Amino acid sequence: MSLNIPATDLLHWNDQTAAHWRDLLIAHPEILALPCDIRNAQTVAQLMQHIVAVELRFAQRLASEPESDYNTIPYDSAEALFATHERALNLLHPLLADAAFNWSTEIEFQTLTAGRLRASRRTILVHLLMHSIRHYAQLATLVRTHGFTPDWAMDYLMTDVERV
Repeated sequence: MSLNIPATDLLHWNDQTAAHWRDLLIAHPEILALPCDIRNAQTVAQLMQHIVAVELRFAQRLASEPESDYNTIPYDSAEALFATHERALNLLHPLLADAAFNWSTEIEFQTLTAGRLRASRRTILVHLLMHSIRHYAQLATLVRTHGFTPDWAMDYLMTDVERV
């Protein structure tokens, strides 16, 4: 049996998770200043910049648009961070809706840490979506150690279930 999970389902999970983090960071902006050692970030704000920068830059690659300079992506507020997230999603939605878009096409791109790479658009999309989720999980542990408790279920299972 072959099981294909639609990319739109993963995008929905990613966006739903981002919305919860946005709400928590708006309610507690002091979280952005917490020290952070994930991915060489000094603060949670810098980790959040990394999360949304990857989303935007990979979405721009998929859309054949010029990539934003990583250092110009703002991270001074939850609103600025999640505006970048929305920019990325606005690039992805039309691609996912285009039945003729060739997800198997390989593209070359320069990364900040891994050098020059070549990957299929499908691989890039899955990376973009799962990369954020992975860092959000790390962030959940970090904020809990500082006394902030995310109050939502983060598992994929909870994106589309009915409690009975």
